[in-house]
Amino acid sequence: MRFRTLLIINAAIALGYAIGLLVVPATMLSIYGITQGSAEILMARFFGVALTAIGLLTWLARDVTAADALRAIAIALLISDVVGATVSAQGTLSGVMSAVGWSAFGLYVLLGLGYAYFLFVKRSEVAPDFAAR
Repeated sequence: MRFRTLLIINAAIALGYAIGLLVVPATMLSIYGITQGSAEILMARFFGVALTAIGLLTWLARDVTAADALRAIAIALLISDVVGATVSAQGTLSGVMSAVGWSAFGLYVLLGLGYAYFLFVKRSEVAPDFAAR
């Protein structure tokens, strides 16, 4: 897989969830077994805004060639995915989310593994000049 492909996959996932959280937040919350009060719906929409930013960033960055920019993007997304996996695991284990919360955990882990792969194994795609430093 190429780094560009990972960014496109990330963009599709983030924008798909963003649209759902912005347009039908109560439905999205119910899928995950989360209560649907006005505060939860507002927070779901704010999460949709954040996912819109991630989706657009990853989509627009798919053709970036500057090594420093690619490395910075990969590091930021790896850290974000580690935090997301942690939060989704806590939410599922505590019962705030239903067992469907494990799907969010899985997505964060898979994307995080992808970014870790490009940062630590296949460095040449995200930082061709980094290995020489």
